[in-house]
Amino acid sequence: MDSNSMSIPLSDPNAWATAMNNLGMPPMGMTGQPLLPDFDHNLGMMTGIAPMNPMMPGLGLGPPPFSQDVPIIKEIIHCKTCTLFPSNPNLPPPATRERPPGCKTVFVGGLPENATEQLIVEIFGQCGEIIAIRKSKKNFCHIRFAEEFTVDKALFLSGYRIRLGSSTDKKDTGRLHVDFAQARDDLYEWECHQRMLAREERHRRRMEEDRLRPPSPPPIVHYSEHECSQLGDQIKDDSKFPEAVRVLLTWVERGEVSRRNANNFYSMIQSSNSHIRRLMGEKAQHEKEMEEAKDKFKTALSGILGQFEQIVSVFQAASKQKAWDHFSKAQRKNLDMWRKQAEEIRNMHNEQLMGIRREEEMEMSDDDMEDAPAADSKDSEDSAMAQAEALREENDSLRCQLDAYRNEVELLKQEQGKNQPIRSEEDNTHSQQLSFLQQALQGMQKQLLTMREELKQREAELEKSMEDKQQLQNQVQTLKEGLQNLQTTHTQQLEMSKPDDRGSEEGANQASVMVSCSQEKEGLPEKLPSCPVQSEREALLVGIISTFLHVHPFGASIEYICSYLQRLDTKINPGEVEALLSRLPCTFRQELTGVGASLEKRWNFCGFQGIKST
Repeated sequence: MDSNSMSIPLSDPNAWATAMNNLGMPPMGMTGQPLLPDFDHNLGMMTGIAPMNPMMPGLGLGPPPFSQDVPIIKEIIHCKTCTLFPSNPNLPPPATRERPPGCKTVFVGGLPENATEQLIVEIFGQCGEIIAIRKSKKNFCHIRFAEEFTVDKALFLSGYRIRLGSSTDKKDTGRLHVDFAQARDDLYEWECHQRMLAREERHRRRMEEDRLRPPSPPPIVHYSEHECSQLGDQIKDDSKFPEAVRVLLTWVERGEVSRRNANNFYSMIQSSNSHIRRLMGEKAQHEKEMEEAKDKFKTALSGILGQFEQIVSVFQAASKQKAWDHFSKAQRKNLDMWRKQAEEIRNMHNEQLMGIRREEEMEMSDDDMEDAPAADSKDSEDSAMAQAEALREENDSLRCQLDAYRNEVELLKQEQGKNQPIRSEEDNTHSQQLSFLQQALQGMQKQLLTMREELKQREAELEKSMEDKQQLQNQVQTLKEGLQNLQTTHTQQLEMSKPDDRGSEEGANQASVMVSCSQEKEGLPEKLPSCPVQSEREALLVGIISTFLHVHPFGASIEYICSYLQRLDTKINPGEVEALLSRLPCTFRQELTGVGASLEKRWNFCGFQGIKST
């Protein structure tokens, strides 16, 4: 496009200069020549408007974005074939739609009916390079620019009134409305640009990862007879063993072992195993060196500490009145300062040496605890109570010893406070005794905590055993009650059976009537055994079953009863239990419950009803 399509009327160049001056630009023509040679840059500039670059494309049509707080002043724009008049500045700015991504196309409405494509190029060509124009017959068109920023310049013309030449005909006038337009070509180019940026970002990240990735390990050679023989020699070499054993591991994991080369692999594995003794020896040697270094350090530290003690003794001797009076005031100040520094350093080294000894004692105690076998659990409640009492007594004795040690420590502190001005050898002895007593106190406290935890554990176990014992006693009491009820029921059945026998001796007719009545009421067979319970085991079973069914008022199946009894005795047979229940119809009654497929036989305890009926 021709950048000089807009020109200034030759008759009145001051109008264009006034418009540029109001916009904050020096008045210059399209060729770059100043319109007013004597123009002062400090005069005529409107306050609040930033100066503009006069050589930017689209001069006067698309100024750089201003602040929202500063009003934008639009002036009349003269073109070759038309004139653009700005809208009323008091009106609100024209509304625009949301900007699509990558928008390069604008919608232009309100064109005059006589507007041509050449006129559109003349007006909007100053905004930037135009790629395509799609004009409609209904006074609007779509303009696609080459760059996105030119769309903002085109939106600056929205709201201008256009007039073709000097005509006042309605077909030669119109009001421009410029807005964003959504085009598929713009969206496609924007998506392509975004994909290109994503590819560049992925490439950059990949290059960064490759730069930060650790180097790959050297490749492992493939298995062959020649490589296998060389590897066998390398495994035997102590310096090449780490690399050789890595190759051997890779071969084994790859599955290179076969029946033909199994002997070769076995010899290499055997050679690898022979290095264990060497490695253990090296470890022992390093541990020995470490222990020697520790001993050497401890010996050297003790010697240094002894020398510090001698230096402190020298300062203490110099602090006595016999020698102290002969020094000057400055010398006494320096001696006092040196003595304090020497004592601080001596105390610091002494604490370090005591820490080393304390660590050695803790290591020895840990070894003793690991070698000692674990104690067995208690066998009975009596032994648990005896151990608990012993622990209580030991706890009390430890507490008394702890109080005694605390009293000694307080006395030593008081004595040390009295003899603070002048230190002597007795003070050193007291400080050592104090440190020893503190160590012993700490050990006693740890032991006391351990004994308390053991005491709590024993008490918890004792409470648990007492609860188990109480539960067992309740179960035994319940079984005894059930057995007594069973014996009472059985005695009543025997007493009721005696009148029936006497009635049978009086007459056959009366006996048959009584037998039929007893069969209808009790549901017993004609011939009953003299005693349905034949052994003490069956009596015990009857008592347990009675108790079990008594707590199940809706009855229980024979499988449920047997599962409960088999917890007590695994030799109990369901057939035996069912036969025993059938022999006692006055005590146990079988009923059918459910409907259809859910029909089930259940046994109920009816001993109390049996007593009333008999």
